[in-house]
Amino acid sequence: MANYPSIDAELLRSFVAIADYGGFTRAADAVNRTQSAISMQMKRLEEDVLQRALFEREGRQVRLTAEGQVLLGYARRILKLHGEVLTTFREPHMVGSVRIGTPDDYVMRFLPGILSRFAQAYPLVQVELHCEPSFQLLQRRDLDLSIVTREPGAEIGQLLRRERVVWAEAAGFNAHEQRPIPLAVFNSECFCRAWACNALDSLSTPFRIAYTSPSLSALMAVVGAGLAVTAQMQSLLPPDMRQLGPAEGFPELPVSSIVLLRNDRSQSQVSETLAEHIVEGFRL
Repeated sequence: MANYPSIDAELLRSFVAIADYGGFTRAADAVNRTQSAISMQMKRLEEDVLQRALFEREGRQVRLTAEGQVLLGYARRILKLHGEVLTTFREPHMVGSVRIGTPDDYVMRFLPGILSRFAQAYPLVQVELHCEPSFQLLQRRDLDLSIVTREPGAEIGQLLRRERVVWAEAAGFNAHEQRPIPLAVFNSECFCRAWACNALDSLSTPFRIAYTSPSLSALMAVVGAGLAVTAQMQSLLPPDMRQLGPAEGFPELPVSSIVLLRNDRSQSQVSETLAEHIVEGFRL
């Protein structure tokens, strides 16, 4: 049998991070290494282990070569199996339940990947999902974990990511040209709604609250039909929406914070493990 060199899982993990984050600097932050350490790892992987060029470098831009694209598929599969092996032997019997609360804003955008990876690692854990607006989740005491949106300066818990709130309407429509401008926004307790109204008031731009709902999907259906303009976090906008800005007469809106809250009275290994998956999932 040929004696091929082995590939260290840490090399593959750094390689995948570079592919996912588009460069060495952000990848280094993601895997908690220095940029020089990442560079040395990739030099070793290219020159000593595989003897193939994996990256095309153009200034600070990094792209995968054809060989790099092939390796990426293998690397993801190897790391997935690596994680499954460790999970199986280290925590083979983790069972129980965990209650998590989140606005439905994040259910379609972030939760599918997070819960899929968690279920693969811990198939016997029951996840109870509660979808409610942030202000309602903040009042509950029966949840193990809550993902909520907070205003700048009012962050509590663990910061998951910051998101700019932007104006948007359906591509191909011009709801923003109507006067008063029809708005589709969350119910009155949402600070994004207050930001939108205050921003338009500051410019003396006439508007009306045309549609309200606690459901993001409902608001997106209204906006998608060309009936209104909305103000939402940038990453939550579907591809058929276009952003509006100063050129259309819309001022810049603040940045919001997405945070994770843990219930100190119900912490367990199950809930903390899911919390770790949530933190990682919001980085992707």
